[in-house]
Amino acid sequence: MNTTHFITDTFLLQSEIAETLYSKYAKDLPIIDYHNHLSPQMIAEDKPIKNITDAWLNGDHYKWRGMRANGIDENFITGKETSKKDKFLKWAETVPFTIRNPLFHWTHLELKRYFNIDEILKPSTAEDIYEKTNSILEHKTPAQLLAQMKVEVICTTDDPIDSLEYHKIIAEKDFFTKVLPTFRPDNLLLIEANNFISYIQKLSAKVQFSILNLADLLKAIQNRIDFFNDLGCRISDYGLEQIFSEDFTQEAADAVFKKRLANCKLSKEEAKLFSSCILYNLCKMYDSKNWVQQFHLGALRNNNSKLLDQIGLDAGVDSIGDFNHAENMSKLFNKLDSENSLAKTITYNLNPSQNEVFATMMGNFNQGGVPGKMQWGSGWWFLDQKEGMEKQLNALSSMGLLSRFVGMLTDSRSFLSFTRHEYFRRILCNLIAEDVKNGLIPNDLDFLGKIIQDICYYNAINYFNFKK
Repeated sequence: MNTTHFITDTFLLQSEIAETLYSKYAKDLPIIDYHNHLSPQMIAEDKPIKNITDAWLNGDHYKWRGMRANGIDENFITGKETSKKDKFLKWAETVPFTIRNPLFHWTHLELKRYFNIDEILKPSTAEDIYEKTNSILEHKTPAQLLAQMKVEVICTTDDPIDSLEYHKIIAEKDFFTKVLPTFRPDNLLLIEANNFISYIQKLSAKVQFSILNLADLLKAIQNRIDFFNDLGCRISDYGLEQIFSEDFTQEAADAVFKKRLANCKLSKEEAKLFSSCILYNLCKMYDSKNWVQQFHLGALRNNNSKLLDQIGLDAGVDSIGDFNHAENMSKLFNKLDSENSLAKTITYNLNPSQNEVFATMMGNFNQGGVPGKMQWGSGWWFLDQKEGMEKQLNALSSMGLLSRFVGMLTDSRSFLSFTRHEYFRRILCNLIAEDVKNGLIPNDLDFLGKIIQDICYYNAINYFNFKK
């Protein structure tokens, strides 16, 4: 492979119209990243990451999967004794083999935008790139990296029992980027988990009262939602296989909860009944706060038990599941909507065969006065690559209103991932330009440019309640 530069001004833009739409309307917009897994502690402490391996490879299961597929020994991927440089060199050895995988594009976009490096990362360039990136990272703090990419708002992902101490510190700093928490209550729903009872005990300690029944639990949850809201939280999120929507009564859910606290084994039906009750009550609480609720649905997690035992959660052994979603979404959303308690909602599917299912389901529950209230979210996880984004944009255009879409997010743990917004914007502009070339939409670039700007930035500003 030669070192021909391919991250040029025309990258992913296949016509002059696409180039104009991107350069004039999308390129310079700030970024609203309303879902990611960045560390609030790292932002608050604001110390340079210093090493490209720490910035790039630690916790990045996308790259881990690529390295494993390339036959790299696990010691060079997640091993604790292997040097940072040796891990980076093994990643560089893998990169040339990632052609047509989004990792190839993401890697070189990040090298170009953060470090002004045009060379292809491969064994012969690895040493120089390792030294150059480290020399730059040594002087770049997380807050500076975010400001460099004009990231205006980020929403981290935080457990209900989190103290949010680092968000409090960040709020007192004069950062370009506004950093807000997101309420992620999965641990409250997964009653069969081994750590459920100890988690409830931690929640009890946090709210400083005993949790002995369902009423106590709901009171504790409301307490934590109030706390998060006071610190700027305006979004919730779930990472579930499916939405829970079983019929329940508060009395039955209370009995199941007490049974679990007594350390008794539950049936699958009992567990689903409890989870459905908690999810429903959470959704009503969000609506009362004017929050947005997000549902990331459909991952089949922890498939490789050996790596799960060796590394722990988020080991890079999750994949697309083939769950059914339509009936569960319909039942929950309809119940909430009929009670005027359905908050603004974004759903994300992991299985592309469900694209049209999700796109049409969200269109069932929109309402006057709230443009784009029910959103089918951007391509997620395995789908946040060129083909996945194009399929999502096309299905959304066919089944809903692309013009009201709130756009892209990183869903990332890396401070170097914000070029994914550029990636999305280029793909969007090229898609619109192709329709212009084919005579499917008018050749009115100011009109189309306004739509592109809305999707990339302004729709999110208007949709989320960040300013209040």
